[in-house]
Amino acid sequence: MVKQGEAEITLEEGLPHETVTSSQETKDEGPETKPNRFAITGHTEEEMDTELSKLDDENNRLHKKRLLTSTVFGNPKHFIWVLASFASMGGILYGIDQSLISGAGIYMPVDLHIDQNREDMVTGFMPLGGVFGALMVWPINELIGRKYTIIVACLLYTVGGILEADAQSFGMMLPGRMILGAGVGLEAGTVPPYIAECSTKRWRGGLVSLYQVMIMLGLLFGYIDAAIFVDVSGNWRWMLGSSLLFSTIFLIAMLFLPESPRLLMRKGRKVDSYAVWKRCRGFDVFEEKEEFFYMELCVLEEREAEKTRFVWLDFIRVPRCRRAAVYGILIMIVQQFSGINSINYYMGSLMKETGLSAQNAVYTSMIGGGTGFLSTIPAIYLMDRLGRRPLLLTLIGGVVAGLFIVGFSFLASNIHTKEGIYIWGVVIYYLFWGSALGPTPWVVASEIYPTYLRSHGMLLSDVTNFTGNFITTYAFKHMTNAMTNTGTFVGFYGGLTILGWMYLMFFMPETKDKTLEELNEVFERPTMDIFRENVVRVKETCNDLIHMRWRNIWVLSK
Repeated sequence: MVKQGEAEITLEEGLPHETVTSSQETKDEGPETKPNRFAITGHTEEEMDTELSKLDDENNRLHKKRLLTSTVFGNPKHFIWVLASFASMGGILYGIDQSLISGAGIYMPVDLHIDQNREDMVTGFMPLGGVFGALMVWPINELIGRKYTIIVACLLYTVGGILEADAQSFGMMLPGRMILGAGVGLEAGTVPPYIAECSTKRWRGGLVSLYQVMIMLGLLFGYIDAAIFVDVSGNWRWMLGSSLLFSTIFLIAMLFLPESPRLLMRKGRKVDSYAVWKRCRGFDVFEEKEEFFYMELCVLEEREAEKTRFVWLDFIRVPRCRRAAVYGILIMIVQQFSGINSINYYMGSLMKETGLSAQNAVYTSMIGGGTGFLSTIPAIYLMDRLGRRPLLLTLIGGVVAGLFIVGFSFLASNIHTKEGIYIWGVVIYYLFWGSALGPTPWVVASEIYPTYLRSHGMLLSDVTNFTGNFITTYAFKHMTNAMTNTGTFVGFYGGLTILGWMYLMFFMPETKDKTLEELNEVFERPTMDIFRENVVRVKETCNDLIHMRWRNIWVLSK
């Protein structure tokens, strides 16, 4: 009988066979005997089926009434999309705040009698709160799990939203913004790995990309909300308070979603891990059975190993973990210093600087928000079919072009020309940023760390994200005063994005179509091996471009 707290692999003949790859088969014993496939752990499919049957019996014996194991949600292939869609609603909270403060920031300073410096603090201290929320990702995830961490983040967001919508002074607004930011930072570091740990390798990139799609949808909702309430008395309060509707829906949805199966296995709850895996993934195909038991093997080995050392030091002393941390941090820096936050948070203010009235600036902001949302949707399909690397490297050039157009628009002398060029630049920027620098850093961060360090690694990536968010938001007005709008967007953001493009071109590995455990092999390779491989790829791509062999450059997998 399999016990709930069991920490050992209980497959019959517990030792692995000599043959250890899933592609190998035993010889046919007769004309009617089906080949018996071996898993990467060395066990046969029959042995895995026997163990799964025991787990199923134990799960039924426990008589646990789980909504997630019912047939309400239908096929596991459908349920995983339901799970990812509702979990990704956290992205709406992240996105809607950025665009709501853009519209509310036009009217709020007058009502609260705050100067430019305090207005910058109101806008910029939300991501500072996000830094504190990011610092809580590791301890809270390890203490109560991913599901309940997301619920805690929802509650923080709700408290912060109430405080900022009811703020009577700067002293009340600022804590509200920081508490709200803490909630956003906490969920941003938890939702992507939660989805990744529940997803099959074939859809993982697309499912995690849903989080960025929801961020951009939240941006659009924020611009729409601002346009709806712009003519209402106390408009900025209604704008900021409207986000509470989404946090309430998100909170209720999370109550009905399961915990991550990998985290459950790590906590020694094998039967619960089996139940969630069956609901999210199913065991109908050999690959799912193989991945489940290989995941168990890796998780248990990691759990035993971490008992004897301080695992945070693995980011320094273990090359595989160090490479993942460097990559995860740098790709977040590239994302945050591509100018996205300055455009999102200050869309309304920047629109006013091109000559639009306050009211028209709010309305026109919806153009950028709509473009950003629509441009992110293709990532759901392309992230796994095309791959993380080709998708990002192909589109990042358009991001640079958008930054240049936005920056140079401020040099136009004619007011209508300035407005037209600026809006054109924003549309170009969002069009390429949406499926490139938007989802890819979150997909990468959610998958590159080993299971025992995933919460730790997400803390590093998340802190980097919100630190960059804070710097580029709080310091934006000071940057434009010192460097002008053109210098900020063209020289600073454009230059850093080009440098990031070069780094990713030569040091970014491809991670698509691999299980989370198989990615250990990718990052165990020396950095210079990845560099040399990418140099060859770049040369081949340039040659294909010269000869217009497009199908060799963009290859869609089945």
